[in-house]
Amino acid sequence: MTRDPLPRALRLLELSPRRVLTAIAAGVATLGSALALAALSAWLITRAWQMPPVLDLSVAVVSVRALGISRGLFRYLERLATHDAALRGTVAARAGIYRRLAAGDPAAAAGLRRGDLLARTGADVDALGDVVVRALIPMAVSVVLAVAAVVGLALISPAAALVLAIALAVSGVLAPMLSARAARMAEADGALASARFAETAVLALDHAAELRVAGRLDETVLRARGWDGEVVRATDRAAIPSAFAGAATPLAIGASVLGSLLIGTTLYGPDGGTPGAMTPMSLAILVLVPLAAFEATSALQAAAVALTRARLAAARVLDLLDRADETGGPAGDVAVTAPVQLDAESLRCGWPAAERTAGSETAPRDLHLAPGSRTAIVGPSGAGKTTLLMTLAGLLAPVSGAVTVNGHPVAGVDPASLRREVGFFAEDAHLFDTSLLENLRVARGDLDEAGALAALAAVGLGEWVAELPDGVHTTLAAGGRSVSGGQRRRLLLARALVSPASVLLLDEPTEHLDAEDGAAILRALLDRGGGLVEPNRTVVVVTHQLPGDGGADLVVDLGGCAANGSGCDRIETERAGLETKR
Repeated sequence: MTRDPLPRALRLLELSPRRVLTAIAAGVATLGSALALAALSAWLITRAWQMPPVLDLSVAVVSVRALGISRGLFRYLERLATHDAALRGTVAARAGIYRRLAAGDPAAAAGLRRGDLLARTGADVDALGDVVVRALIPMAVSVVLAVAAVVGLALISPAAALVLAIALAVSGVLAPMLSARAARMAEADGALASARFAETAVLALDHAAELRVAGRLDETVLRARGWDGEVVRATDRAAIPSAFAGAATPLAIGASVLGSLLIGTTLYGPDGGTPGAMTPMSLAILVLVPLAAFEATSALQAAAVALTRARLAAARVLDLLDRADETGGPAGDVAVTAPVQLDAESLRCGWPAAERTAGSETAPRDLHLAPGSRTAIVGPSGAGKTTLLMTLAGLLAPVSGAVTVNGHPVAGVDPASLRREVGFFAEDAHLFDTSLLENLRVARGDLDEAGALAALAAVGLGEWVAELPDGVHTTLAAGGRSVSGGQRRRLLLARALVSPASVLLLDEPTEHLDAEDGAAILRALLDRGGGLVEPNRTVVVVTHQLPGDGGADLVVDLGGCAANGSGCDRIETERAGLETKR
């Protein structure tokens, strides 16, 4: 049997026992006030019907008012305590996840499509936090209140207490089981569709302009609607058990009230058997207390749904973290140092098996990237250019074949030294809501202001930075959305240039630039004497805009290999080779 991943995942929340117990105590006080209010109100109503002296009712009247006020007060305190614990937990979980991803195997995050990664670090962590608010604390409160209600009712009528216990079991056990089943059906059928919808929606939102120019925006939006429809259909299929779960609690309440009423009116009397002799106050309490008792179990259906979703979310989050923590073999035995020789032998690359579609991997290919070489990779969209770069960087495992760094398999070298010497710079890398200098320090933490200005000037942003109010200390208030597409690409290129990596794997560095500026930057990148990159550093560029006089040592044309496996063996050498060129 598969071990439940939820307890392990909940440790990521780093919940404070004191805060959790405070929230439970506030919840017990809230529903305890409601339970006591129902019992005292029943006594007061029936006692007042007997028209006793007013002073006999004064304490009860004041107590009813106090319980009514305290219920709202304790509900407010419970919400504060519960959400404080949950929100602190989600912050701790995300911080811990980010730390482990940053320190662990980069292939763990890079091997997931963007929508799936967003879901695991976003919605799935929120699902874990919901367990605190919707499951753990409500379940603890309901158990305490259910026991208190049954025990209290047993002091008046053991038979009525038995009926209440059975009804509470239906409401608190059977109904949540049906809700959990409905949630499992919805999640199992809709999880993949939700991830694909998020991925497609993010693609449409982030690249709407490019997709419109390419004539693919309508197709992308239609695909997103299709995945959204799958989510809706999965929810509809789960509606039947959910409907039965919703009906269980009202039926249990009705059965409990009717059972208590029948017991109170027919089974008890002054001598234990005369019908109709139970005191009016006791009869009213028997009837009204169950109504308040079910308030505790009414939250358990949502708790079961939250637990089910959290278990699925926990499995996905832990899978991500486990992959990040994997060493992938004898990692750490071999340190990568410059100069770096990067080689690929019979390399087929593609996304991990769970993400890969039929025919989506590249055909076998050999690559030999000597220190200081300049290589351009071209091909149509979807040909596997970015996947090839990520595989060369050790971010994706090869489908077959091998990648070696200085003669050692990439999976067997020290990950930290590999990331330091071989850098993959994605076209959609994030720009943070901080200063230009700090955005460049993502790649090199000790970068000073002069170095940042030099890098920005080298990529054509010198005049723009000079016009900014605080220069390189100007904050990008909305991250990547505060700059144009061309400025964003130049900033990402500057980040790559300041990095300490000996091998720069650049994915579409000149996209969104005009043809003239893009060609000039590509020439500077691909020419060892271009002055943009030091001659001893290796540069591999993926581009759609390769100029005819690019100066690359090697041009790799992927053709249509990702689609049909043809045209993948064409590797053209623009120069006679590094040895001849030198």
